[in-house]
Formats: sequence, structure tokens, C-alpha cells
Amino acid sequence: MQALPLILEPAELRPLLGSDEILVLDLSRENTHRDLHIPGARFLDYAALVEDRPPASGLLPAAAVLAQRLGDAGIGPDTRVVAYDDEGGGKAARLIWTLHALGHRHGSLLNGGLQAWANERQPLDRKPARAEAASFHAATNPEVTADAEYILSRLDDPGLALLDARSAEEYTGARRFSARPGRIPGAVNLDWTEAMDRTRNLRMKPADRLTQTLAGLGVTPDKEVVVYCQTHHRSSYLYVALKALGFERVRGYPGSWSDWGNRLDLPTETG
Repeated sequence: MQALPLILEPAELRPLLGSDEILVLDLSRENTHRDLHIPGARFLDYAALVEDRPPASGLLPAAAVLAQRLGDAGIGPDTRVVAYDDEGGGKAARLIWTLHALGHRHGSLLNGGLQAWANERQPLDRKPARAEAASFHAATNPEVTADAEYILSRLDDPGLALLDARSAEEYTGARRFSARPGRIPGAVNLDWTEAMDRTRNLRMKPADRLTQTLAGLGVTPDKEVVVYCQTHHRSSYLYVALKALGFERVRGYPGSWSDWGNRLDLPTETG
């Protein structure tokens, strides 16, 4: 089977259902998965992808831990993974980013997720799918991750763009979920939901519109881009969007503002 695109349409997935070469993973809420899911889709708890070390949350677990969890979910080195959720793609995108961080490049995000699939009358099922464990070989890829020290060392670099995927209120500091409000100095803001098209069942907005929006913020393909939010859940969606647009150098910041905003040794901006 040939490689699948990073963003996969429901109509493209349907004829692939039942193939031994495709693993559909559902990162929806567990009760949603029990009620309805794509036929053959296996449930993967989002909690398996993250680790909390208070006050920071949404951190990347150790590679060996993730390799065990992803292997248990049925992901092998050549498995073509199609991920979706019931919120438009944030949790599913975190899985795609996690796979990239571990050197696995055969992941696709179902465009629009469960909302697009169900609203467009694609088949649904309630039958549980048993996962056959596989052997996942993690090969850590540091080129898609960033930590506070990496960002701090490059704050004055004009070749770096910091893209904050939180709400405008979180970005300005009007709302806070960490010890300190605000943002990383120099960051620009694109609420992750602004990358979704609500008139098209939460699909990602067309490439030309997203490219224009990003360019208006100074986020262009010639720059390295670091995306973040509160925990790198919402910003994972922008990571996938940027990669789909052809941005070659994109990093996610696991822990994000729950890490940066709770450290008193790091600079912040508000307003």
C-alpha cells in the first residue's frame, strides 16, 4: 500500500477499512467510543500519550514507556495509523506529533474527525475492536520537540516563530491556568479553533486560507516554528496543520505554558 497523506478525508478512509495495513485509532472520550465509532477503530486513551509532573502537565513520557503503550495499541514500525477524536483533532494530532517524536512517520489525521465522519453518513459501529499488540521501536527524533531551555536560547532569533495556540484571553494574560499569566515573549497567537472550518464539519481550513493567516502573523515556511498552548494538546493540531502546509521545521513544546508559566526564572509578556 502506498503512503497515506498526513490529512486524510473520510471518503479516502472508507475503502481502506478492514485492511490489515491500516490501524484506525479513536482518541475520543471513552463513552463516545462505546456509543459509536468507525468500524474496526480501536480506543486509545489520550492519557497514554502524556505525563504529568506537577505543576507541569502534558509532558512527553519516556520513549520506552511510550513504545510499550503504542505497541500495546497495535502500532508496529510499518503500521499506517489513522487517528481521530470527537473534538475536531487535538487529541488525535497529539498522537501524530508523538509518533513523529518517536521516529514513526506513518500517521494520518482524519480530517474533521468523528464529526465529519458521522455527519457525512459514513458507517458507524458499537462493536469493540480488540487490539493485537505489536512491537514498537522508538527512535527519538529531537527535531520535532522543544523545551524551555531551547526556546529561551533562541528568543532573539528572527528565524524562530513562536505560535501560541491558546485563546486570546490566555495569550494576553486575562485568563491564566498557571502561576503566571501571559505568553512567551515574542509569541504570536492563533487560537487552534481558528484553523478549523465549522461550516465543513470541523475540517482543517483550506491551505490557502491558513497560509495567508499565518503569513499575516509572520509565520512563514522559511522560519523554524515552535507551537505551544497550555499542555501541547491544542498546539499539536497546529503542528499537524503546519506540516501539512509544507513547513519543514516545526517543533512542539510538551508541557507548554503549564511548564513555562509555572517557572519563575523565565520571562513572560502580557497585554
